[in-house]
Amino acid sequence: MSNDANQFDLKGKVAVVTGCSSGLGISFAEELLNNGAYVVICARREKELQQIAKELDPSARRVIPIRADVTVQDDVERLFEETNQIFKRLDILVNNAGMDLEGSPFAERIESDDFEMTIKVNLVGSWNCSKSAGVYMLSSGDGGSIINIASVAGLGGSKAMLSPGYSAAKAGIINLTQNLAANWSDRGVRVNCIAPGYFPSEMSAFVRNNPAVTEHVKSQIPLGRFGNPEELKGVLLLLASDASSYITGQTIAVDGGFSSTVGAMNPPDAVYETWAEFLNGDKGTKIQSS
Repeated sequence: MSNDANQFDLKGKVAVVTGCSSGLGISFAEELLNNGAYVVICARREKELQQIAKELDPSARRVIPIRADVTVQDDVERLFEETNQIFKRLDILVNNAGMDLEGSPFAERIESDDFEMTIKVNLVGSWNCSKSAGVYMLSSGDGGSIINIASVAGLGGSKAMLSPGYSAAKAGIINLTQNLAANWSDRGVRVNCIAPGYFPSEMSAFVRNNPAVTEHVKSQIPLGRFGNPEELKGVLLLLASDASSYITGQTIAVDGGFSSTVGAMNPPDAVYETWAEFLNGDKGTKIQSS
């Protein structure tokens, strides 16, 4: 392997990115595409998915949209079967699909059904896709790279992160990453994880739309600002490419230093009360992502 920019070249490789009907998933797909990969984009919302595919690749030759629900095993198996039929290979999986249905700052008010669905989409969905992708990557003999998208919410308990199910799911993804890396890396499949901090997305809108909460969160980030989706692309490319051939089982926090500061997770009471009021106390705003 050469020690130059060719290490990051994805030309001819095939990637599957889940959660591609909005937000960070689109940015991830664009980065892989721009570095030479063929990209299969996946989401539940078919209309949005088709439109995004057209925007990313007007030629319709290098981006293929396939609707699938990552919580439905038959959908997931079909996703990878169709990918294999089209391209005859699979090199990269980005497990980006996620949602948070809890939407209350009070854990005792969260419905069990909402907690379970949040776990199912984030954690079980990542497992379903990793398992199916792993079968193809392992059987090919060429290996591959699986990149799980967790969150700094998975690094510790927090009033500020609001949702115990979401945090638990993301912590589970971090552990799943380590477990699969231990199982598969000696057979050529590397598994790593990105833990974003605060970036523009459907799930962070409740922070960005509340001035008091926004200012508190920014004050806890050493770099003093929210992230730009462009700032996740370099880490994604590193983990997807041969440049990370000796990296596996790792979680990289891309958070402006947020997770490195003691106490950053817990807002003062005044901000917390504002947050609770903003989310309407009882149920708040359920946030569904791709």
